[in-house]
Amino acid sequence: MSDAAQPTAAEVRAAAEAVKTALDRHLAAVERRSGEDDPAVYEAFNELAAAAEEYDELLYDRYDEVTPFEIPGSDDALPPYTGPEEPNALSVLIRRDYAVVEPQRLLAQAQRVEAVEESGAVTAGFDAASGTVHGALGVLFGEFEPDEIASRHKEFGLEEGDSTLWVTASDEPVEPGEWLEAPFDQADTHQVVCRFDVSAVFDDDADDGIDDLDGIDDIEDEVTDTVEPELEGTLDETDAEAADLRSRNADR
Repeated sequence: MSDAAQPTAAEVRAAAEAVKTALDRHLAAVERRSGEDDPAVYEAFNELAAAAEEYDELLYDRYDEVTPFEIPGSDDALPPYTGPEEPNALSVLIRRDYAVVEPQRLLAQAQRVEAVEESGAVTAGFDAASGTVHGALGVLFGEFEPDEIASRHKEFGLEEGDSTLWVTASDEPVEPGEWLEAPFDQADTHQVVCRFDVSAVFDDDADDGIDDLDGIDDIEDEVTDTVEPELEGTLDETDAEAADLRSRNADR
């Protein structure tokens, strides 16, 4: 970039202030969130991501420096948006993965739901939809909203896995029943306005960074352990030579 096109120091400073403001807004949105998928949190996240990216670019252009900011899913995770500029309809696609880690807890919760619905006691030989794991899943997801299951997954014997939310735009709403047979086949990545991913892989990346720092500490300790004895030996030799010299001077 030529000097004439470089941002000014004031522009970089303004971008830094914008990041600070976006951080405050994001924290405030998180503190006031109404649930797992609070749109205010997503909006604040996007504003923070945009502010951080702008600051990073200006900082590099002006000072040839970078920041440690990295927005999950921002590295060309989606192709360029080619959907309508002014969409008249949108679709929200959500996927949440769970592992069934406590089947007995899952079965017990489903049996409680059926017991309440049927106003009957649950017996040891209970033979209903909740008597199997797949049947229990049907009972629970039929009774509770997905967001409630997400917030109470441990109560149902589930463990959260990866999850993602896509918002796609379109020119016109689809006809009722048009996509029910294959609800996810029409997802066009070029029409995704935004997406939000949650995955343990992001935590693993952070742990890798910590491991790298631990490796540096190990190297520093090894260097210290090697250098200090050598240095102590050198100092001992120097002290001995100095003492010998003082002894000779005294004899004279």
